[in-house]
Amino acid sequence: MAENHSSSAEDEPPRHETRFERADRNFSEILQELRVTQAGVQILFAFLLTLAFTERFPSLDTMQRATYVSTLLLAVLAAALFTAPAAVHRSLFGRRAKPRIVRVSSRLAGLGLVVLVFAVSGAVLLVVDVAVGRTGGIIASAGTLVVCAGLWGLLPLLVRRAADKDRESDAPDDGRRSRLR
Repeated sequence: MAENHSSSAEDEPPRHETRFERADRNFSEILQELRVTQAGVQILFAFLLTLAFTERFPSLDTMQRATYVSTLLLAVLAAALFTAPAAVHRSLFGRRAKPRIVRVSSRLAGLGLVVLVFAVSGAVLLVVDVAVGRTGGIIASAGTLVVCAGLWGLLPLLVRRAADKDRESDAPDDGRRSRLR
């Protein structure tokens, strides 16, 4: 099998790994990421499940109940998206489909993060609404949405752009290395 000498970053030395070795490494990295997110989803889901059995739950108004049910279902969907890569891997195990498994798993994890941000924001809306009122709940939920979208979406985009810019500035320029700023 031919070796792949490409690297995920142009300024890194080549890894000298086959397509399947790279897929194995990438899948391991995805699984590490999923372990972190899955723990958060499980905690959120457990919290939401217990709410329905508290003494205060019957006093929730229609909007609070709708928020609760929506948030619970979003947490279920996020958990399903974060565990789906294991099911995909299990169903395709031994079929030399790891590169495809990695692509699908990466998309599932990305979609899981999108769903998770709405589940977390919904949980914040519900709790703050019950604790201090609807306006506070909406503000706290919107703030949570903005912070998570910034940290999970915008920050990685900015880091990627900065890394690309660093690589461009480090690239040889007419046989010379360009000056670093």
